Amino acid sequence: MAEEKKRTRRANGESAIYLGKDGRWHARVPMGYKDDGMPYRRHLTRPTRKELVDEVRRLEKQRDEGSARQPGKPWTVAKWLEHWVQNIAKPVVSENTYDGYEVAVRVHLVPGIGRHRIDRLEPEHLESLYRRMQSAGSKAGTAHQAHRTARTALGEAVRRGHAAKNAAALAKPPRMEEDENEVEPYSVDEVQSLLLEVNKRRNSARWMLALALGLRQGETLGLRWSDVDLGNEYLKLRRNRLRPKYEHGCGEAAPCGRKAGYCPDRVQVRRETKNTKSRAGRRAVPLPGPLVVMLRSHREAQARERTAAGNLWTESEYVFTKPLGGPLSPNTDYHDWKRLLEDAGVRDGRLHDARHTAGTVLMLLGVPDRVIDQIMGWEPGGAARMRARYLHVTDPMLKEAARKISHAIWGPPEDLAVDKDQDNEG
Repeated sequence: MAEEKKRTRRANGESAIYLGKDGRWHARVPMGYKDDGMPYRRHLTRPTRKELVDEVRRLEKQRDEGSARQPGKPWTVAKWLEHWVQNIAKPVVSENTYDGYEVAVRVHLVPGIGRHRIDRLEPEHLESLYRRMQSAGSKAGTAHQAHRTARTALGEAVRRGHAAKNAAALAKPPRMEEDENEVEPYSVDEVQSLLLEVNKRRNSARWMLALALGLRQGETLGLRWSDVDLGNEYLKLRRNRLRPKYEHGCGEAAPCGRKAGYCPDRVQVRRETKNTKSRAGRRAVPLPGPLVVMLRSHREAQARERTAAGNLWTESEYVFTKPLGGPLSPNTDYHDWKRLLEDAGVRDGRLHDARHTAGTVLMLLGVPDRVIDQIMGWEPGGAARMRARYLHVTDPMLKEAARKISHAIWGPPEDLAVDKDQDNEG
């Protein structure tokens, strides 16, 4: 009798299928172990044995592939996103990346799809959210940011076994229409107009670093004098200036009633700079002679400002500072750029358009792609894509190409004139 029981005992990992007293077929499927080491089994029930066997096989396949939901109470999308952004993403991504994730989670994803169970979320739920966002006035780019955030967060959930599929990876984000205000780099004439106005202002070299070399805002504002070698005419880019972030310092007993950034006792809660994370971003950039002269003059002017300010001066190693020292705020820098464009009589544009201008000028001058990549700080693997995005074919370039084609096929312009005269005589 004991031997018969031994023969009918199920092997480890084998599912138990039986007909219950309720007339339905039941199964207990071994799925692994809980956090405390105890075995974990999923209970399934279906009206017929065939339906149950099909479901058991599907679940066993998910278990064997590692894609089955793990034991414990299923996550809602809201709970998972909030956990992911605070405890998984925040410690490992940059402050700016975290800010983008946090806004997408708090403003769009949690209100829009947060009540769904994470293992029951479908691509259609996300696509419906994107449509609602656009109907409410959000741009396609905002919906794309929400989509990228959801795809990253749900991908982590799949890797950890909380969901069998990444619904965001299957969802189709809205189409990104061509930008009506497509970037048009500043012409050489416009750059020269800006140069005339720049020479009348503080921190004049700051703007020429953007227009001539394409330095990003964070790279320029994070530049320190130890990064600048005027003798050998180059600078090293190693860190980025971050946007300040503040919390109230006034206390709950006597709140100021203002936003944290305007609190009289505000407390800075974000570091000023972060090291450049990519190898391409950490780079040496050559300085044109006129920029070397501008930086020398700027250093002398800064020394005079320090002397005049006396005890009011905030000491720092930054190349570009406020009138009383200390690092420039990215927000102040942005508004200075807008005033510069207006005073120079140059069309309005983003500060980042100066980077497009610098890259296009480098291409116009025939600088080799590898050198352009070095100056602009593009990774080798994505450099071709970045060149396609930043280097613009301008009208003068097209006219020069037409002139070269004409010269190659029809000959020099004087030959064309002779042929035309002969045709007239004929």
